[in-house]
Amino acid sequence: MTSTAASTSPSPRAVRRAAVVTHGKREKIGPALARLSKVAQEAGVELVMSPGEAEKHGLERENGDLTQVDLAVTLGGDGTMLRALAQFLGTGVPVIGVNFGRVGFLTAIEADELESGVGRVFAGDYVVIPLATLEVEDGGTHAAVNDLVVTSGTPGRMIELEWSIGGEALGRQPSDGIICATPSGSTAYNLSNGGPVLVWGLDAMVVTFVAPHSLHARPLVVPRGDDLIVWNRTADVPGTVIVDGHVVAELAPGGRVVTRLGPEHSQLATLPGVTFFRRYSRAFTH
Repeated sequence: MTSTAASTSPSPRAVRRAAVVTHGKREKIGPALARLSKVAQEAGVELVMSPGEAEKHGLERENGDLTQVDLAVTLGGDGTMLRALAQFLGTGVPVIGVNFGRVGFLTAIEADELESGVGRVFAGDYVVIPLATLEVEDGGTHAAVNDLVVTSGTPGRMIELEWSIGGEALGRQPSDGIICATPSGSTAYNLSNGGPVLVWGLDAMVVTFVAPHSLHARPLVVPRGDDLIVWNRTADVPGTVIVDGHVVAELAPGGRVVTRLGPEHSQLATLPGVTFFRRYSRAFTH
């Protein structure tokens, strides 16, 4: 396993083309986009949007290849960051966020510091942290930046899940579901269910049950190379497979889903000094 410092790349070169990903309605985020556009114009940076983004903001512009950019900038919260990290997964494009959300744990720049923060980024004053992702198999294959959740498909009903890690059976556990989270996802649903926080840079995933009907079901931190397999062993309750907050499949009785640390790493950009622990202190200790 590597440390956060060891996994942080040197500061890249100045930005010349940047993709933009925004959250919310045009009326809410439009002023922020105008501010970003002014910074980009002053820095000589070309902003590129997807057709959907351009349409949302009523813009008519030629939309180039979003993978042929130096950086992606998000205007929003953690949900927008998560969407952008997934969108650019495998392209090598780093993503940096300006926080217009509630917590903004994944973002690096506060809303009132957009001009100074993005100006530094466009000048090349940023570093990139590779973050582990998950590979999920349920008949199809999905990549998860944050987490996989298998939960009861019937509200109010527990589901009995059989599970194994690294090929070793760990029994059956009645619960509301199970979470498998990356380090970046460990501060989300996993944290709210009592799971441990994994510091960015760890090449590991955490497995946590949701409201287990047991005094002995404890979270496990699992290294790369050990697959998690989950089976639905409840005869009359289907399961729901959720990847990064989106339902991707139903887990029928007897069905299984396999999860492991994936081959790709999402590329999180940040300002030097805006470390994991600084974010953790800002978000969770006040």
